[in-house]
Amino acid sequence: MEIRQLEAFAAVITSGSVTAAGRLLGRSQPVITRLIQELEAEIGFALFVRSGPRVTPTERGFLLYEEVEHALVGLRQIRARAGEIAREEHRPLHVAATPALAAGLLPLALAGRQPDHARDRAGNERGVAGQSSQIHIDSLFPEKVVHAVLTGAAEIGVTSLPLEHPGVTVHWIGQAACVAAVRADDPLAARATIPLAACSGRRIITMHNPYRLRRRLDEGLARAGVKPAALINTNSSFNALTSVRAGLGIAVLEPVTARGVPLADIVVRPIDADIPFYFGVITPQGRPASGAVLALIDALAGAARALLPDFTQRGPEQHGALLQALYGAAGIPDDTETDPS
Repeated sequence: MEIRQLEAFAAVITSGSVTAAGRLLGRSQPVITRLIQELEAEIGFALFVRSGPRVTPTERGFLLYEEVEHALVGLRQIRARAGEIAREEHRPLHVAATPALAAGLLPLALAGRQPDHARDRAGNERGVAGQSSQIHIDSLFPEKVVHAVLTGAAEIGVTSLPLEHPGVTVHWIGQAACVAAVRADDPLAARATIPLAACSGRRIITMHNPYRLRRRLDEGLARAGVKPAALINTNSSFNALTSVRAGLGIAVLEPVTARGVPLADIVVRPIDADIPFYFGVITPQGRPASGAVLALIDALAGAARALLPDFTQRGPEQHGALLQALYGAAGIPDDTETDPS
């Protein structure tokens, strides 16, 4: 199995045709066709269904593409790093983050914790962004963030918690309460705090992952006796906010996107229920973190304190207790100390 075959396969998947794949790779259509045929002969199954000039990936082809793309990403990183070494450049900072944290928190941390502090009087970049010539950011689901950190595709992960994996180190645990987002012309927007009970009979927009935040949201709505008229489930908090702006309902969601990516005509309010959102920073276990990574770990905590009025930072030693509190019988002790920094 050759790299050229895998590149041809990925190019056809991405572009949708053999001709377009040839243009992407600078090769002729017959060469791309031959490479695909050789790959199919080697692995023993068809990757595409052919209908004249059009090709459609088979189910097995889609499954293989997931692995091929990971391999090609790693190869591109090797090529890029080789060029950087040749040019005597510093290694880029690779960050993997969930969509909410990549959009709502990470830019503030890279800019120096506050958006208006991103540049000094001379216009120079400050914060972590000023320490790295290149920064690569991948927006991924929590499980993919862990995978990126474990495989070395990312030096640092910013993800929702808890997670249980022996191969990563959790540096700190952040906690902030979930919020409600309503249109500015909604009567609930006039309230300083929105009672969950007021959401009864309304369409509610919320997250659909039953094993993470959605579980706590459902429990909070049930305790408040909320019976929504309808539900819109989404895997993106930003989708929830734009749905609210379109007048589709009330969103109950994590606070990082709601406060970190403000939208016109949307009002964010606390709710009268304690539904915590947990998040934190992870790095590969047993691998020393670079200076840029250590600086970003601190900057992310600083950005969270600036962004979230009720932010609480807990030590990594409490991660086990957090797992028990959410999925077991025990809870997090009330007398834990908050990191003063």
